[in-house]
Amino acid sequence: MASALARNMFTRRLHVSARRCALSKFGMPAMSPTMSEGGIASWKKKEGETFAAGDVLLEIETDKATIDVEAQDDGIVAKIIAQDGTKGVKVGSPIAILGEEGDDLSGAEKLASEASQEPAPPAAKEEKAPELPKAEEPKAESKPTPKAETKPELPQGDRIFASPIAKKIALEKGIPLAKVKGSGPNGRILREDVEKYQPGTAASPTTSFPSPTASLPEYIDIPVSNMRRTIGTRLTQSKQDIPHYYLTVDISMDKVLKLREIFNKTLGEKDKAAKLSVNDFVLKAVACALADVPEANSAWLGEIIRQYKKADISVAVATPTGLITPIVKDVGAKGLATISAEGKALAKKARDGKLQPQEYQGGTFTVSNLGMFGISHFTAIINPPQSCILAVGATQPTLVPAPEEERGFKTQQTMKVTLSADHRVVDGAIGARWMSAFKGYLENPLTFML
Repeated sequence: MASALARNMFTRRLHVSARRCALSKFGMPAMSPTMSEGGIASWKKKEGETFAAGDVLLEIETDKATIDVEAQDDGIVAKIIAQDGTKGVKVGSPIAILGEEGDDLSGAEKLASEASQEPAPPAAKEEKAPELPKAEEPKAESKPTPKAETKPELPQGDRIFASPIAKKIALEKGIPLAKVKGSGPNGRILREDVEKYQPGTAASPTTSFPSPTASLPEYIDIPVSNMRRTIGTRLTQSKQDIPHYYLTVDISMDKVLKLREIFNKTLGEKDKAAKLSVNDFVLKAVACALADVPEANSAWLGEIIRQYKKADISVAVATPTGLITPIVKDVGAKGLATISAEGKALAKKARDGKLQPQEYQGGTFTVSNLGMFGISHFTAIINPPQSCILAVGATQPTLVPAPEEERGFKTQQTMKVTLSADHRVVDGAIGARWMSAFKGYLENPLTFML
C-alpha cells in the first residue's frame, strides 16, 4: 500500500511538472481567408492575468475591421510580445506566450525572446527602393588611380559632368551642380558628392549660378494601411483581369420621392430616426430586378459560374481608413423599413471599424451611391468574384418632353445610374434586360408592395 501511495505521489509530481512546462507561443490568428497580416489594436488581458474560454484576449486590426479574438481554452497570459499599436504582424508570427494557471512563468521571458529573434518571413522585410542601373553611375568606391587630366574644379562656362542620379538628387534638393566638387573620373559629379554637399563649399569661386530661391513644397507621408493596401490590390486586379463594360440609364424618381415623403411622414410619427433614404428604394429595386434577371446575380469562379438564389447586396461605405462593403442579406425578402434599419446599423459598424468578417465577406451584387455627395454620374469597379456593381448618381431636376403638357415639356427628378458588368458572365443583352427591370421598379415603386 505504501508503494502504491508513493507511485501515486510520483505520478502527481510528474503531472504537475509537465504542466509547469506547458508554456506555448500564441501566433497572430487569421481572421479571414484573405488576411496575411494584421495589427494589435489592444490587449484586453494583461500579463499575468488569467482568462477563461470565451473571454476576449485582444482586438486585432485586419485589412477591413477591428475584430475581437476570443480564448478557446482557460489559461494565463504569461508574456505579451506584440504590444498595443503594433502594425504589420504576419499571420502565424508569435504575439504572446500563454500558459495554464499554476504554471511556472519564469521561462516566459526566455521563450518570448526566442520568438522575437525568429527570422521574419520574406514578405515582412522592408522593401528597398529599386536601384538605378549600375551603368548610370561609375563606381567611385573603388577609387581608381587618378589621371593627369582630372579637373578639380569646373571653369565658368564649361559643361558640367554629372551622373544621372546625381542630377536627379541635386534637382530634388535644390543644389546647384556647378558648386559641387566631383570625385569621379575627370571631375565627374557622383551621387555621394551631391549627398555630401554643404552650402558654402563651392567647387569654384568663379561660377555665377544663382542659388535656388524656392524650396520644395511641404508634404506629409501617410503610411499605407492594411485596408488601403488591400483595396489597391483588389481593385487593380479587378481592372486588369475583368472585362468591364458599362450601361447607363436615366430614371424618373418622381414617384419614389413622393412615396418616400409619405412613408417618412408616417414613420416619423412613431420614430423620428426611422426614415427611409433613396438608397433603401434602390436596394429593394436591385433585389427585385435580380429576381427577374438572375443571370446578373452571379459570380465568375473560373471553371464555373455560380448563380445565387438570394440577393445579398454589398453596399459601399466610406470610412476614415478606406472603402468597405457591408452586406444587407436577402434584400428581396425584406421590407423597406427593415432594409433601412439594417443598412444604417451596418454603416455605423463599418465607420467604427467593428464589422465582423461575415458582415462584409461574400455578397452577390454591389451598390455604390455617390449621389449623396452631389456626383451626377460615375462608373464603379467590379468587386470580384461578383459580376456587377451599380453606380448611383444624384437625383436632379431635368427638363424632359411631355406631349400631354400644354408647354410640351415638364420638369422631372432624374437619377442617372451606370451598371458595370463582367462580360464573361453577363452579356450585353442580359445587362440591358436587368437595367430595364431595375428602371421599371424605381419608376413604379408601388410594385415593391405586391
